[in-house]
Amino acid sequence: MASAARRHWLLTLGAGALLAGCGFQLRQAPRFAFEAIRVDGGNGTPVTSELRRLLAINGLKVFTPATPTNAEGDLAPQVVLTVLTDQRERVAVGQTAAGQVRELQLRTRFAFRLRSASGRDLIGDTELLLERDLSFNETIVLSKAAEEERLYRDMISDIADQVLRRLAALPAI
Repeated sequence: MASAARRHWLLTLGAGALLAGCGFQLRQAPRFAFEAIRVDGGNGTPVTSELRRLLAINGLKVFTPATPTNAEGDLAPQVVLTVLTDQRERVAVGQTAAGQVRELQLRTRFAFRLRSASGRDLIGDTELLLERDLSFNETIVLSKAAEEERLYRDMISDIADQVLRRLAALPAI
């Protein structure tokens, strides 16, 4: 019995050593080359709101155009993220012979640029576009509306995460 427990312990230790040796590690919170960011444009739009929330959760001071620069003490925004486009699109891509919609394509489009406080481009104009297909049935409109909203929420979250990873990948400013 003792040897079985010992064998199990050695196998567990060996598996841990193999995982550590291959470079595996859990995803960690992003680290940024800056401490404060100003987000211009896109006021009240879904992706911009989610992005501001994620930036604040990850420890950055987030300024808006309405925030006075000295409101956070001596810390001023080191970079400026300008939202160029933040929109949802809904397009009918499939119809029956009678002209009824059978398939929709949902799109979330987000375009931005990032500049240093001195105006130097850090990330040029970048557009992110996510698309999801949604079958449509007029007899279950309420459930399809809920599914559509859930798909939009997932796309918003995905785009905000992509932008966050791009910001974290910046070298020192």
